[in-house]
Amino acid sequence: MNIRLTQQRDQIYPIHGFSQIASRRDRNVGPKRWRYMGLLEYLRHYSDTQVDSRGEMRRVWLFELRVHAEPGTIPIEFDARLAEELLTASRLAAREIPEDNEIVQEVKEEGAATMEELEVIRRTMPGLAPRQFELFVGDFLQYCGYDDVCATRYSADGGIDVNATVGSRIWVFERTLVQVQAKRWLHSVGRKEVAELRGSLKPFAGGVILTTGHFSRAAVNEASEEGKNPIGLVDGIKLSRVVLESKFGFSV
Repeated sequence: MNIRLTQQRDQIYPIHGFSQIASRRDRNVGPKRWRYMGLLEYLRHYSDTQVDSRGEMRRVWLFELRVHAEPGTIPIEFDARLAEELLTASRLAAREIPEDNEIVQEVKEEGAATMEELEVIRRTMPGLAPRQFELFVGDFLQYCGYDDVCATRYSADGGIDVNATVGSRIWVFERTLVQVQAKRWLHSVGRKEVAELRGSLKPFAGGVILTTGHFSRAAVNEASEEGKNPIGLVDGIKLSRVVLESKFGFSV
């Protein structure tokens, strides 16, 4: 049935989302074990690797869906019309770029850590609370030799989560300000996020987006577009590799 999700791209129809709030084995919960999320909008899908409960690698398909939580109650006789209105408006507002539906994934380097080792770290990071992840990024930058590392306020930070200056290890760019946006995301980062970060940077600062997920092709193109300040992109696999190979003590 997963292929039916992808067909919403060309044939607008309602997809209703529910989240399970309790196991059927939980006797403390009544018959209502599902919470209605709202109408779902298919965005993209791609293959990925994950470590299962036995510690073994498996190939999976990930589907990214936008949740439209309003209206909270939808009479079934009106869901087709509401879906058409919501999805049409959403697509116009997003101004989708085809390359945002293509995901760029980090390729394993020869002689580097195994994908199993990297996935264990990558899948652990989303277990951190959002603020914990930002603090982890700051601590890791300091461990790697950056100076004056400071996590910004958790809210109203202007899109910047961590400020740091390049240390003496990279002497050519020593004292250069680096502003980092840390995204503890399972879904991908698109062109929009890259463009927004560039607009939030201080003059002459270097910008970096660091994510536990992946980047779309449009995001990669935007980050290195000619005539614009380049934005550094670090996806979840690359971040996990650097954490592992630097022997940084990381745990939830």
